[in-house]
Amino acid sequence: MAMTIDRSAGILMAVSSLPSPYGIGTCGKSAYDFVDFVRACNHRYWQVLPLGPTTYGDSPYQSYSAFAGNPYFIDLDMLVEEGLLLKSELISRDWGDGLVPVQVSEEDALAGRYFQAKDYGIGNENYVSYEKIYNNRFDVLRLAFGRFGKIITDSRTKFAKGLPEYKKYDNFCRDNAEWLDDYSLFMSVKTYFDNKSWSEWDDDIRFRTPQGMAKYKELLKEDIDFWKFVQYEFDKQWMALKKYANDKRIDIIGDIPIYMGYDSADVWACSGQFLLDDNLTPVKVAGVPPDAFSEDGQKWGNPLYDWEKMESDGFSWWKKRMKHSARIYDVIRIDHFIGIVRYYTIPVDMPDARQGTYMQGPGQKLLDAINEAVGDKKIIAEDLGVSLPEVDKILEDNQYPSMKVLEFAFGGDRKNPHLPFNYKTNCVVYGGTHDNETLMGYFQDHGEWELGYAFDYLDTRERGTMVDKVFRAGYGSVACLSVFAVQDILKLGNWARMNLPSSLGNNWKWRMTPGALGESHINDMRYLASVFGRENP
Repeated sequence: MAMTIDRSAGILMAVSSLPSPYGIGTCGKSAYDFVDFVRACNHRYWQVLPLGPTTYGDSPYQSYSAFAGNPYFIDLDMLVEEGLLLKSELISRDWGDGLVPVQVSEEDALAGRYFQAKDYGIGNENYVSYEKIYNNRFDVLRLAFGRFGKIITDSRTKFAKGLPEYKKYDNFCRDNAEWLDDYSLFMSVKTYFDNKSWSEWDDDIRFRTPQGMAKYKELLKEDIDFWKFVQYEFDKQWMALKKYANDKRIDIIGDIPIYMGYDSADVWACSGQFLLDDNLTPVKVAGVPPDAFSEDGQKWGNPLYDWEKMESDGFSWWKKRMKHSARIYDVIRIDHFIGIVRYYTIPVDMPDARQGTYMQGPGQKLLDAINEAVGDKKIIAEDLGVSLPEVDKILEDNQYPSMKVLEFAFGGDRKNPHLPFNYKTNCVVYGGTHDNETLMGYFQDHGEWELGYAFDYLDTRERGTMVDKVFRAGYGSVACLSVFAVQDILKLGNWARMNLPSSLGNNWKWRMTPGALGESHINDMRYLASVFGRENP
């Protein structure tokens, strides 16, 4: 049985949205500063989005792996400190944030004796340029990998205090071999085939024949080692950051998508766990029916699980996934939790999600396996969408808190489950999610008739004060946990929203500028935590 959550508060901040000098947020100094910010606010939780490596569209909910970490989140300055990169190699590149690259000596780079002008014609510090990140990030990581080989070799011959580097690396590869070997091979073969989906690879490796597996393991040995190195560095940095947070009495809420992307190491390596035809192609895919976000529904394209097959081996893949999640997170939020109870299937040849049907999910059988895997870790169920009595029951039976969203509260009648006076204690209230408008954007962009009840409920018709009123409604509710996004703490408009569902190419890009969070924000958040009994002791 998952542990319950005491009355508390948290802040939602994607790692990718943290400031950094290299185009995207990382596990570096800004992440440690953010932990300090959460602690100064007397809050208990930092919620992040999924940490996996992203695929086409850059969505953290579409990943190459259920286990691997995102190479973009490896902090490059930390690699400089390890002797794996030169500072001058980093500032000479265009990371898409508007900082003009400069060529200086390593001595001047380390001493800070250089100036980088801002040119918003080449980038914008408010947004991630995934194209420029992709074109530069792996180049410098391969430079680091080349130097890592020498460090590993040296560590085998030199005396060192504590565990030598080669042993740390060997232990990581051994302890994670069950997923790391397949993932590293997958990424290496993918690179070899010009980043094409594994469905377009040669048959010997697509079908994982013994001859094909042996051939590519030998052919791509060095590249396989590179991808293992990348995961080693990510794991080292993330776990150090998590320890720092935990030592500050801050717990990490991590997010896991219920489904895997088709072009992923998991589907390729464990194809028998998914509903694929003899050619390893999905027949039906996942999504949701038409709703407030999209009149055509959302056709995600993820392959569906073969739940009967999974049950026959005791949900072993899910147990491994959840055990891994329990290691890297303190609380696990399961996105689209409803899919465990009832899932939507869409024929793969349909243009949208209107032609789908619902099927019964594994329900409690899977949750028994999940509960066993996570032990005493807490679970949050993202149960948004259609209200189902069977979902309500399974949440109650497992004591998982459900989700409430204040942006959804002011439509419909007075029985709306997102209205605070309808909450039960065991729920988590959000201002909005990663798929919503920012709170400021919501109140700026909606008309008087849409906001009529919000005006009455929040007791104001001043749009400039409504965000503050929503914060008080969430913090003052009986919900065990209140979580608001950084964008809403900063009162940013919709230009800062994370994602617009059913759209592609302009999402997951917002970044916070350095110094945006200050003492006034700390004071405001400490005040809310204190007044409404959500302080982190």
